[in-house]
Amino acid sequence: MRKPALFLALAVVIAALIWLIGRNPPDLDMLREQLIDLDAWRVERPLLVAALFFAAYVAVTALSLPLAVWMTLAAGALFGFGWGLVLVSFASTIGATLAFLAARYLLSDWVHGRFGNRLQAIDEGMTRDGAFYLFTLRLIPAVPFFAINLLMGLTPIKAWVFYLVSQIGMLAGTAVYVNAGTQLAQLESLSGILSPPLILSFLLLGFFPWIAKFALRLVKRRRAHAGWSRPARYDRNLVVIGAGAAGLVSAYIAAAVKAKVTLVESHKMGGDCLNYGCVPSKALIRSAKLAHQMRHADRYGLAATRPEFSFRGIFERIQAVIAAIEPHDSVARYEGLGVDVRRGHARLIDPWTVQITDDAGNAERLTTRAVILATGAAPFVPPLPGLDAVGYLTSDTLWEEMAQREAGPKRLVVLGGGPIGCELAQSFARLGSEVTQVEMLPRLLIREDEEVSALVKASMEADGVTVLTGHRARACGITDGEKWIEVEAGGKTRRIAFDDLLVAVGRAARLDGYGLEELGIPTGKVIETNEYLETLYPNILAAGDAAGPFQFTHTAAHQAWFATVNALFGKFKRFRADYRVIPWATFTDPEIARVGLNEAEARERKIPYEITRYGIDDLDRAIADAAAQGFVKVLTRPGKDEILGVTIAGEHAGDLIAEFVFAMKQGHGLGKILSTIHIYPTLAEANKFAAGEWRKAHVNPTALRLLERFHAWRRG
Repeated sequence: MRKPALFLALAVVIAALIWLIGRNPPDLDMLREQLIDLDAWRVERPLLVAALFFAAYVAVTALSLPLAVWMTLAAGALFGFGWGLVLVSFASTIGATLAFLAARYLLSDWVHGRFGNRLQAIDEGMTRDGAFYLFTLRLIPAVPFFAINLLMGLTPIKAWVFYLVSQIGMLAGTAVYVNAGTQLAQLESLSGILSPPLILSFLLLGFFPWIAKFALRLVKRRRAHAGWSRPARYDRNLVVIGAGAAGLVSAYIAAAVKAKVTLVESHKMGGDCLNYGCVPSKALIRSAKLAHQMRHADRYGLAATRPEFSFRGIFERIQAVIAAIEPHDSVARYEGLGVDVRRGHARLIDPWTVQITDDAGNAERLTTRAVILATGAAPFVPPLPGLDAVGYLTSDTLWEEMAQREAGPKRLVVLGGGPIGCELAQSFARLGSEVTQVEMLPRLLIREDEEVSALVKASMEADGVTVLTGHRARACGITDGEKWIEVEAGGKTRRIAFDDLLVAVGRAARLDGYGLEELGIPTGKVIETNEYLETLYPNILAAGDAAGPFQFTHTAAHQAWFATVNALFGKFKRFRADYRVIPWATFTDPEIARVGLNEAEARERKIPYEITRYGIDDLDRAIADAAAQGFVKVLTRPGKDEILGVTIAGEHAGDLIAEFVFAMKQGHGLGKILSTIHIYPTLAEANKFAAGEWRKAHVNPTALRLLERFHAWRRG
């Protein structure tokens, strides 16, 4: 409370001084009269007068008093142009820096606590380009001097950077006023100092850094394209390679703004999500959950029963689900939107030329101003000895293989304990398979908190999955016609027999065969891009799984907007990809959803936090639905309701997290969620009750005691 009180006291003092100055505002005649006495004193004691003048100027600028212009004129009149410029330049910069530091000390914490995430983009921009913006503002005299000092104090720009940039940036404007002071006798008004041509010159000077930055970008683009022959004209504005989530959204946006765009897909429209990932896996999870509920129907007051089904029937349903969604991503739909859709393999020939080869081997080359690489990812298959000999399934090949079978695998080994491995292991176990899950890390879902991993593991084991964490796969083989995998833990090895092996250890970006190496585009695990999603060549961008850092359909679509806008309009305005609020979910039972930080990440980054937790076992709707397990866990800044991250474990967690995603994106705290009406009885009330738990933990006990006395007094 001392900082706000000190700020208030200082504001009152400054307001009083400004009021006193306003009662008798200075003018040129008053300045000339004061200078007569000062000039005589200066002749007698030049160093003392200079020192006192310097100190007074520092105080005036530090307190943001409206006297700086008059003192600058006085400096020119008293000390001449040279010494006057030196005195004012250093005094004004020191005073500005003191005002900057005062604003930072007194206001920065309060402002960031009040507005939270809404300032994050500004803070990131100032950390990266603060010196550039400050220099521009210092060159434009129309921007108030004191406002720059105070507002910059609320940003993360370093104090020494602020000082140096201010020292240089204010020099030109200071020189103009000091020079005017040397001619004070001829000056009739302040308006005569800044003539229209001089104001225009300052404005041009202020815009010069932006012009220089634009010119540097052009030079960089030309340097990147050096050695390549640019086409005289282009067949397309944009070519998008890959028709998954990122590619489809990119093509959609380009067509919507009337760009001529070609979308190239070598396999199936809709990419992995529609055909092998999100859609079929969720359809499988739903069937498996229903089978589980039938076995445990006594929880709902019904007779438990053993579900009867064929795997072929379940997987026919999955194909029907894909077929129902397929029109959303179809060639016909996108051609109707104005997209030129091509089936074939695309390869970069040069930065502006894409060669498309169809299944018959016919090749066509298109020139384009920009390219977006949305090539996606494929299951990663580890170099495990004997793996090819025993045969294996992946999340890509699983669906067609199982659709041919009447019964599922009797003994299934799932290699991998990430989201895909956990979802599929639990589903197959619920459909009657004997499932063993092998994970070399110490726990499942390693990116989540330990309690989340423990909850998922317990649930999967309750469904019959044998979970082997801390076990490394060593080799596969066949002995007497029986397939096996050898795993090692604690220096001991064992063999696990299986009928089918599902490899789900992660996904790797598709990078080969697109001409990236020939063009020298750097790649690691993904295509290397900058914050604008540009590769080595600014007109070639990447989005989705191929670009990273996230492998989610929703982040691929999110990146596609930035990539497309930068590809089409990047010469005029570019946008940095925004990863501040990225949610995700793992669709096990219970579901796990998260946005922002969890405890493990907060500790690793040494970010102070508080935990608020609400157990879903206390929620009326969850009890009624026999789904009373899980929790809502919220991380906030200590003493504040600003949300740093949320983890939800429980029924429909992937749906419930949306309220927190919105709150974080818009900078709303838990207080806003608590004050929002939620329908009773719904699972969404868990979010409000979590906010209520935070409020109860932050009630002021002194205020409660005063209220108790007040009510006692009211009773008489």
